[in-house]
Amino acid sequence: MSLWRKILSFCKRNDCKETNDEPVSKYLIVGLGNVGAEYEGTRHNAGFMVVDALAKEGEARWSLERHAYRTEVRHKGRTLVLIKPTTFMNLSGKAVKYWLQAEKIGLENLMVVVDDLALDPGIIRIKKQGAAGGHNGLTDIEQHLGTQAYNRLRVGVGSDFGRGHQIDHVLGQFPPEDLVRVEAAVEQACQALKCFATQGIDRTMNLYNKKGNAHQNESLKVEN
Repeated sequence: MSLWRKILSFCKRNDCKETNDEPVSKYLIVGLGNVGAEYEGTRHNAGFMVVDALAKEGEARWSLERHAYRTEVRHKGRTLVLIKPTTFMNLSGKAVKYWLQAEKIGLENLMVVVDDLALDPGIIRIKKQGAAGGHNGLTDIEQHLGTQAYNRLRVGVGSDFGRGHQIDHVLGQFPPEDLVRVEAAVEQACQALKCFATQGIDRTMNLYNKKGNAHQNESLKVEN
């Protein structure tokens, strides 16, 4: 038997098949917020605002599925699965855990987009991990995932409220002067999410964790 026939025979015995070594480039982008018309445009729905903008940019349509509204956009060979949990903010972890499993996405390819009182309006920050910082949505995600080690993109909503009025603040609408800044931050966040999918979390943090408001950094246009 010739050498070539021996090779063919060996491959058949071992079910030798062509394989694609390219990794599956799929990412889960979770925008946190509360569903319902009464919550639209509120500070607590900053996460929804970002994924809505990214879906609009990609001309994607939302569909109501298990625990969340879901859609997906493609960017340079990557698939970004976007979800808006319908479980309400304080129970966000159920939706995050379900869609990670349903889409077979690793924790390293998860990004949670969330409002942050500690940041001024117009500022975004990206972290690999960290404590929930009193945010009920992040606390629930941490409990369901069993770890604080997941990526999050924080959108500043400010903390200009009196003692005991935190709930009124986060469930309130942005004043016009803040909305201009937040809209710029949302646009920058969309760019950061695409960078995350194409260049990784470290590169994204280096590029987008800038000081100052997003509307003051319009020159930051990164090719992702």
